[in-house]
Amino acid sequence: MKSVVGIVGLGLLGGAIAQRLLRGGAFVVGYDLREEANRELEAMGGCPAPLAVAARAPRVLLSLPDSDVVERVVSEVEPALAPGQVILDTTTGHPERIAALAERLLRRGVDYADVTVLGSSDQARQGEVIVLAGGPAEVVGSCEGVLRAFARRVFHVGPCGSGARMKLVVNLVLGLNRAVLAEGLSFAWSCGLDVRAALEILRDGSAYSRVMDVKGEKMLAGDFAPQARLSQHLKDVRLILEQASRVGAMVPLSEVHAELLRRVVEMGGGDDDNSAVIRAYSPPVDT
Repeated sequence: MKSVVGIVGLGLLGGAIAQRLLRGGAFVVGYDLREEANRELEAMGGCPAPLAVAARAPRVLLSLPDSDVVERVVSEVEPALAPGQVILDTTTGHPERIAALAERLLRRGVDYADVTVLGSSDQARQGEVIVLAGGPAEVVGSCEGVLRAFARRVFHVGPCGSGARMKLVVNLVLGLNRAVLAEGLSFAWSCGLDVRAALEILRDGSAYSRVMDVKGEKMLAGDFAPQARLSQHLKDVRLILEQASRVGAMVPLSEVHAELLRRVVEMGGGDDDNSAVIRAYSPPVDT
């Protein structure tokens, strides 16, 4: 008998996870506000359904923009939730609000884990992302099969909220890697150098990072078709700054990064891929 998994939120990541689960033989019941996304799920072999129906599955994955949306969705479906269900939240949300939501659901006998994802929607579609799981170890362990359907590795990093905190750590470093690459390529262009040669040299030397493989060509080509949207990363950077203020951490580079991302959003690039951070630099790279 096929395992039944509900997915609420069929955007870039949620849609990729749904596709991966379907390939693995799961029966996927999904919901999204956008009818186009629901039709895409049906075309893949999944079952689009109203929110309340998707939320009745034994395992429910949330792939939503932020904690505000997560809390609204949970409040809407909470009366229909049953003891023994598990909610797996891939949203990069507010760690303290995640922990509070987990406590609230536990009083209904519903388990909750924040299972943030490292990697793009394309990587999720190939089963190559990493999951950072926060929640009771036994809950995370019981959902290993679902998570490993789209992740090559699952790290249990602590209680509820820990997955989101660790994702912010990773996103801080990853986002700054993208911004540094954009600045370096723009600097090379301004110096009159061959930017493609600059990217090749950076990839072959000690300054190398994997960001160069994934985002370097997109920056040079001006190909900002979204694998992960820049506006979502700005949301993450704002969470980083908020969390840093809460715990007394110094993050001056992230403050500059937030300003760069805001600049691109103001230019109309919020829905572009996060490699579009290069648009914050003037003059832009022009190959």
